[in-house]
Amino acid sequence: MPDRGSGPPSGPRIRVGRPSRRVRTLLMTLGVLAVLFMAFVMFAGFWTDWLWYRSVDYSSVFAKTLWTKIGLFAVFGLLMAAAVGVNIWLAHRLRPPLSAMSLEQQSLDRYRMGIAPYKKWILLAITALVGLIAGASAAGQWRTWLMWVNGVPFNQKDPQFGLDVAFYAFDLPWYRFMLGFGFAAAVLSLIAAALTHYLYGGLRVTGGARATSAATGHLSVLLGLFVALKAVAYWLDRYGLAVKSSDFKATGNWTGLRYVDANAYLPAKTILFCIAAICAVLFFATLWRRTWQLPVIGFGLMVLSAILIGGLYPAIVQKFQVEPNEQAKEQEYIEKNIEATRKAYDIDGVQITDYSGKGKTGDSDTAKADQRKQADAQASYRLIDPNVVGPTFDTLQRLRKYYQFPTTLDVDRYKDASGKEQDTVIGLRELDLDGIPKRNWINDHFTYTHGYGAITAKGTGTDPNADPAGSPEFTDKGLPTTGQLPKGYQQRIYYGEKTEQYSIVGGPQKELDYEKDGEQTTSYKGDSGVNLSNPINRAAYAVAFSEPQIMYSGAIGEGSKILYNRTPKERVEAVAPWLTIDGDAYPAVVDGRIQWIVDAYTTTNGYPYASRTTLGDTTADSLTAANNQRAVVAQQNQVNYIRNSVKATVDAYDGKVKLYQWDEKDPVLKTWMNAFPGTVEKKSAISPELKEHLRYPQDLFKVQRELLTRYHVTEAPQFYSGSDVWQVPDDPTNKEKNAVPPYYLSLKMPEQGKTPAQQDQKFSLTTTFTPNGRPNLQAFMAVDADANSSEYGTIRVLNVKSEVPGPQQVQSELNGNNEVATFVRDLRGTDSDIVYGNLLTIPLDEGFLYVEPVYVKGGNANYPLLKKVGVSYTGARDPVFKDTLAESFDAVFGAQGADPEVPPSEDPDKPTPPPSSDPTVKEALDEAQKAFDEADKALKAGDLSGYDEAMKKAEEAVKRAIEAEGKARKDD
Repeated sequence: MPDRGSGPPSGPRIRVGRPSRRVRTLLMTLGVLAVLFMAFVMFAGFWTDWLWYRSVDYSSVFAKTLWTKIGLFAVFGLLMAAAVGVNIWLAHRLRPPLSAMSLEQQSLDRYRMGIAPYKKWILLAITALVGLIAGASAAGQWRTWLMWVNGVPFNQKDPQFGLDVAFYAFDLPWYRFMLGFGFAAAVLSLIAAALTHYLYGGLRVTGGARATSAATGHLSVLLGLFVALKAVAYWLDRYGLAVKSSDFKATGNWTGLRYVDANAYLPAKTILFCIAAICAVLFFATLWRRTWQLPVIGFGLMVLSAILIGGLYPAIVQKFQVEPNEQAKEQEYIEKNIEATRKAYDIDGVQITDYSGKGKTGDSDTAKADQRKQADAQASYRLIDPNVVGPTFDTLQRLRKYYQFPTTLDVDRYKDASGKEQDTVIGLRELDLDGIPKRNWINDHFTYTHGYGAITAKGTGTDPNADPAGSPEFTDKGLPTTGQLPKGYQQRIYYGEKTEQYSIVGGPQKELDYEKDGEQTTSYKGDSGVNLSNPINRAAYAVAFSEPQIMYSGAIGEGSKILYNRTPKERVEAVAPWLTIDGDAYPAVVDGRIQWIVDAYTTTNGYPYASRTTLGDTTADSLTAANNQRAVVAQQNQVNYIRNSVKATVDAYDGKVKLYQWDEKDPVLKTWMNAFPGTVEKKSAISPELKEHLRYPQDLFKVQRELLTRYHVTEAPQFYSGSDVWQVPDDPTNKEKNAVPPYYLSLKMPEQGKTPAQQDQKFSLTTTFTPNGRPNLQAFMAVDADANSSEYGTIRVLNVKSEVPGPQQVQSELNGNNEVATFVRDLRGTDSDIVYGNLLTIPLDEGFLYVEPVYVKGGNANYPLLKKVGVSYTGARDPVFKDTLAESFDAVFGAQGADPEVPPSEDPDKPTPPPSSDPTVKEALDEAQKAFDEADKALKAGDLSGYDEAMKKAEEAVKRAIEAEGKARKDD
């Protein structure tokens, strides 16, 4: 008997065996369900995207993009997998028979034995992995592929090689991708083949590197392919010099060939191409000569040549030929760069005129009165700053807590009651979920679904009868909105800049419309949205939005639709992913609907010799810094060609997106229209009413003004010297160091046209320049921004030839004004702040007129109200600071202007008696005045018959006075 007394007593043993059949079935079921759930999650993203594109009638864009990506993924993924897989298979097939085993081979043998049973699976895994990576990379090149396949010529040739610009914009990017793919395939195949040869003894590294003849031939061919691709790269690099960016110390950012490129790098690339081609042949020759001696010598020669010819020689040329006489050497290439850059950014037609800038000071009362009258007619001075009065609109016209206005409003043109077009500030009353009385899923997504109404205000002044004083003069207000806009337009706003959440509409759950004399409800009748009646759709959106209630909520039923992707820029970017979107989408009431108008651009960075710019930096200013929603949506941030080729609209009610061809000559747009036929409508499809509200876009203008700081100069020596470089000044109305934004307003430019119609005020976009590093005014730039104008897009620049103050200096002078100091001091006791509006610059009588509205925020009204107007004229000594624009003009020009609000006579029905010194005339006029007085007394007493009798006496007396005056003049 064994001794059981030693050690701890034994306890019950637990036997672990195979799980029961029920447990195995449960585990398998859970595994299958997990896989199905993951598959459905992936399907949900695809399916919801497809449903959305179909709902906006742009399913062709989704399908074309998807199939292009799938095609590129499949083709290049298979090519990469085949290249790597075939070379691994071939290296394994060429392995040497095993003989006497060295220590190295004995060590490797363990790995060979370990992977032997799984060789096929390992091969499949490696090829699948590299194929997936390569396919995903290729799928990201769908834009490059479509531009290469559908490219149209620019009909412009580069000055160096004589090739059409389309080669650089559409072809060269694709060739470079193909070359990069080829390099990746060659390198991966070489690494995989070398590792396989090493593993199976074809390549040895101990005791000196040695290889079998089969391995030598195989690896030599792969190296030959790599070197051959390098030869192709050298050849393409020749053309790449035309679009190469470099830092040119004389001018900063530079694109295109310089003297050293044309006379050193270009021939060097050609020589290196020939050397690389010969070296590749030497590597291929090892199939017959089983030695690497010649290929290695050739490869070493290629590397040495790349150092000497491709690096050292150009440096010598730059140092000893260019730098001693750089201006003369570079002049030809600077001229090419200037010409190409001005064409690429559409600034080659800029009209630059010398302008005194000092202004004229009226010496006589007549001259002062004429100048004062000219100031009234020179511009529609937009005192209501859309960048300031957003909170004012919000406070005075929100009317319900669940509405809101954007911080920055927009400027457009609408006709007043008399039919005259006037600059108008407009904002939409959009939904604000934060103001909902009770937040829950039903209220957030079913009940509160839309905003209501467009609010407009006269841009040139305040409402004289408003309380509080200084409020905008609203031309459309209230809920529902009433005013000068066409009656009966669709006021519901389901799509807007602030509408970022999804809503479910059209089903059994009613929506709150607005509250006036009781709660009003509605049910969405628009065409947009995705139908949720289908349970598959509901399940897909429940997964895509991580909102399970969508699946089972009773508020969703027959007719329910989900609305999402609701901001205008977001919708345009989705249906046209090849466009760059302007940062400012603005609303307009067109054909009975509120339409968001979105400017869109086509761009490329492949325009030869044209200098590049960074859109994100160039379009940044004080507005984009304060409001990220105003930032440009760029498909490629670095560009050297841009056109406002598309005008897009988004219906605020049904979300319908329309793209209109605006630039009918742009080859980039034509290329994309070939790639996505039927997505962009012809320019002729733009309705006349819509065209009235189209305008020159801000972001394009900002890009052009940035380029014009240097490229207003067209002479190469002056450009090289940098003696006339301008800069965009900082915004003088805030303390942040951000560029001043351009401003829309209607004005007259000096010598704008010869006919009276051309000399009328034009709706324009304006900006100023200062000399580089100095604060004084250097230039004023304006573009005709009215799409109906025959001169739309014409850029005019006034080059100031005198030393006149710039915006920062004018702001400083205004701040130092005694009246301003007193005004600010008085505000301190009222817990109020001063807010400066846009500092408008207007050319006037060989000078510049600066107009700045000044707002007060705080006290009883914690929102900006217009209280003062600062005015400065370069022909006057000091700025003025008065209650109204008219008073400021009177003070700065020393003359009183005509008041259009005061009629020439107390009663418009009274005939105006003619002045005269004749006694008979005076007697008749006295009788007429007496009769007018009697008529006034009778009218106040309600005696209509007495009023009529007195008016008849007055008319007879005036008639006698006119006859007497005529007789007196005849006698004279």
